[in-house]
Amino acid sequence: MKELLFFSHNQKKIEEINKIFTSNITKIHNLNSFKNIQEPKETGETFSANAKIKSSYGQKKFNMPCFADDSGFCVEALNDKPGVQSKRFLEKFSSDSDAFDYIITNVRKKNNDKAFFVTAISLTLNTNHHIIFLGRIDGKVSLEPLGENGFGYDPIFIPVNYKKTFAEMGSKQKNKISHRMIAVTKLQSFLF
Repeated sequence: MKELLFFSHNQKKIEEINKIFTSNITKIHNLNSFKNIQEPKETGETFSANAKIKSSYGQKKFNMPCFADDSGFCVEALNDKPGVQSKRFLEKFSSDSDAFDYIITNVRKKNNDKAFFVTAISLTLNTNHHIIFLGRIDGKVSLEPLGENGFGYDPIFIPVNYKKTFAEMGSKQKNKISHRMIAVTKLQSFLF
């Protein structure tokens, strides 16, 4: 496969994918290479369904193999929410800091700090050929936001067997263990 489209405008995700994707055999395009591309509505009830909506749309529109991801943060004290609503959940609050306070308050109230990140990547090779690759990393909610790196919920997530949040780690360390890395590694081993 000489060319592949990563269906995303999210600059932070694009940077992560470019750092994780180690093959020079394939040129990876993203939506920043194209003008005025509308993204389809993510109406799926699972990470896999949302990723498939985007990869199907991208493959059809550009007639090239396309992959897309949907990722989210799941907190046991919130019944595994925000989950597939992770992006919208953050947008409901006036700042990320307010959202983190809400999560931390519930974690304390329920005395349960367990959390995990999930990534589902859908690769669409042609109209009826989709393959899903899943990545998950377990950990806990930090009782205060820590670190300046990463994005989204990274300042309040500490992976199992680590003492730092994702946001305290450099991208190199995070990309060795992250949910996205696990899913992309599966994608790469399928492609190459």
